[in-house]
Amino acid sequence: MNTGEMLREGYESYRRYVNPLITLRAELLGEPTRITGVQDGRLVEARGHVEDFHGTQTFGHRHPAITAAVTEFLASDSPNWFPCRVNPYAGLLAKRLCERSGAYDNVFFANSGSGAVEAAMKLARAATKKPRIISLDGAYHGTTMGSCALMKPGMFKDPFGPHVPEAGPIPFDDVDALAAAFREGGVAAVVLEPIQLEGGVRAVSPAFLAAACELTEKHGALLVADEIQTGLGRTGRFLASETWPRRPDALILGKHLGGGLVPISGMLTRSELFDRAYGEHYASAEAHNTTFGGSALCCVAALAALDLLTDDVIARVGRIGEVFRAKLASTLARHELFARVKGAGLLVGIELVPSDHPWLSFEHFGIDALHDQPTIGVLTCHRLYKRGFYCFACGHDWRILRVLPRFTIEESTLDSFVTAIDEELEYLCNLT
Repeated sequence: MNTGEMLREGYESYRRYVNPLITLRAELLGEPTRITGVQDGRLVEARGHVEDFHGTQTFGHRHPAITAAVTEFLASDSPNWFPCRVNPYAGLLAKRLCERSGAYDNVFFANSGSGAVEAAMKLARAATKKPRIISLDGAYHGTTMGSCALMKPGMFKDPFGPHVPEAGPIPFDDVDALAAAFREGGVAAVVLEPIQLEGGVRAVSPAFLAAACELTEKHGALLVADEIQTGLGRTGRFLASETWPRRPDALILGKHLGGGLVPISGMLTRSELFDRAYGEHYASAEAHNTTFGGSALCCVAALAALDLLTDDVIARVGRIGEVFRAKLASTLARHELFARVKGAGLLVGIELVPSDHPWLSFEHFGIDALHDQPTIGVLTCHRLYKRGFYCFACGHDWRILRVLPRFTIEESTLDSFVTAIDEELEYLCNLT
């Protein structure tokens, strides 16, 4: 069976054997489901090329350098898995990440962002001997049992109770709530995203950040930065947490760490904390582990991706991102359905104003279960799919589009997106 045949048969098999509701939703919204290939970092489907603004493909789909590194490794006689767990490829990647971050000397590798979040939660409890792990309302840290406990009530959390005890959110950006939690005692960690993506592309205030840094240090709790979506150049810095009043005790990386080809994530910390948590004896050193986290293949891809992530590339992300956000703000200001543009670098949020017109409601489309959700973000995404741009609404706030272009994107393509969303908002405005 060739690749084309696998793709054709595989789509129908996904519908039947994996998740029929996801397939139905994607088709109803006109998402690019029938992908036939990749060209110049973009997806190819029947309607043409699709620019993927999901954010996992930092250098586009199947970048030649990353693909070549993986191909070379697969053609070699090197093992992919080392039964003693002493993996030289993981050692090389860990060294590179620690040197590049400038604040850490220990790394745990996992297969997913959720896995790295779990590692940070367990590190915090083991190192501090305290139980409580604080997150913020609107956060998204993953869907494993520990990570989903850190989220607010909703579709990502409600079906899976009872949840991990003494782990959960306080109100977003609420310094008083944070201080009260520390007065109650028992805090092992505060877990923060520098910018919440699913919460609506919003960052905590400098005052809250200062309080979090001060209180965690004062009370011996860990400050954990979840940079799965903001790290590795996305905001125009290697790490968004570089500018915090103090560097986090643990840092979580994922998403595009594997260059868009392989699943890999990492939790960076200091060896002093690792030793406190796991350094009692040989057995405790493996108290938290994973079979394929940081496999040789994944590390090779990640090393190739880091080779591409030069200081010049990161500087360009910051520069063109600022221009892109400014053009969006000035161009879309004429629309009553537009509120504002948020973000940093090529991490962009476009906040829209929900319409109260009955035609622009989920009830009108026969989806009564979503009656309390705004349609504006979903409808705008639907219109943009037809123009060759794949983006989607924030998971916790459907008014806001999250737009995360590849770092290699041409400025003319960003200009085309500005034109496209301007015209589609005009179309939606005219419906009302």
